[in-house]
Amino acid sequence: MSALFQPITLRELTLPNRIVVSPMCQYSAVNGCASDWHVIHLGHLALSGAGLLIIEATGVEPAGRISPGCLGLYSDETEAALARVLEVVRRHSAIPIGIQLGHAGRKASTRAAWEVGGTRGRTLGMDEGGWATVAPSAIPFGADWPAPAALDGRSMDRIVAAFAQATERCARLGLDLIELHSAHGYLMSAFLSPLANRRNDEFGGDIVGRMRFPLRIVEAVRAAWPATRPLGVRFNGTDWADGGITPEEAVTFAQALARLGCDYADVSSGGNAAVSIPLSPGYQVPLAERIRRESGLTTMAVGLIRDPLHAEQIVASGQADLIALGRAMLNDPRWPWHAAETLGAKVSVPPPYWRGATTAGVPHFDMRPSPSA
Repeated sequence: MSALFQPITLRELTLPNRIVVSPMCQYSAVNGCASDWHVIHLGHLALSGAGLLIIEATGVEPAGRISPGCLGLYSDETEAALARVLEVVRRHSAIPIGIQLGHAGRKASTRAAWEVGGTRGRTLGMDEGGWATVAPSAIPFGADWPAPAALDGRSMDRIVAAFAQATERCARLGLDLIELHSAHGYLMSAFLSPLANRRNDEFGGDIVGRMRFPLRIVEAVRAAWPATRPLGVRFNGTDWADGGITPEEAVTFAQALARLGCDYADVSSGGNAAVSIPLSPGYQVPLAERIRRESGLTTMAVGLIRDPLHAEQIVASGQADLIALGRAMLNDPRWPWHAAETLGAKVSVPPPYWRGATTAGVPHFDMRPSPSA
């Protein structure tokens, strides 16, 4: 039996396999509202055969979006727009659906990735529809980035409340899982990293102080989220930079997450400084393995994992419990189908696609209709 295709249970949510469609920014929302593009994007990924689909990074307040085209969940309008998308997707797929909630912090107010180039920089000016950004300290991300405002206590309280309110909207939408974005240099990640957090109050200093504000958010979200539904956190195992968060500090954070009722760690890296990262297939897997071993948390490995045999080895050897795929799914939205063929497993897909379910004439799909949500 393939380890990758074994079910896994998080609280009362059972995933049919260990393959996760990673949250991927689409920069295609309108004023924070999901668009027709999201119906297409999430709809076809919902037919992939993966065990879990996580919706892209979603801002808990307008200023928390990475770009003007990023999703938000901070108003009745943004909630209604996402409800429309979910209604269509769920009509045709029973895949569990989660969402990644976040706040972009000092890396907010940027252009979509494909808009950057020539004389056009990454950040948006105020005359281009941009907005002021916030961070733990007034340190810009780079030389050509604007300096953010350092958050004060009242602003921090507002952001914690915004996460809790977005969580309540997630519950009303019937989402199965929430992942908090505490990686890649966004607000929660910036608090954790000494590269961005130079505060001299209770929210700065050593890892105990630096993780205090992210843990406040986790605690507020866990309290607002139904006890039956899982909560995960994506965070950096390293910043890949001198003076950044260390793997040892990441373990300390993971252990604190476990105590607060977090159900899994999605272990990533980088984004708090412009540095060269040693990219290779599975380059972040050792970070996930250490978090799993030293915190006891269920872990999700992510990072240039494309080969089904590689994914199988990671899970079978106990390096991680789940495999998150981003670019691989964009390149091949039927990656789980092909992985099932390679590993001798089965996935459930809608009857209209059954005819694509063979390798050398041997069916590898569960030839039963996918149940409707």
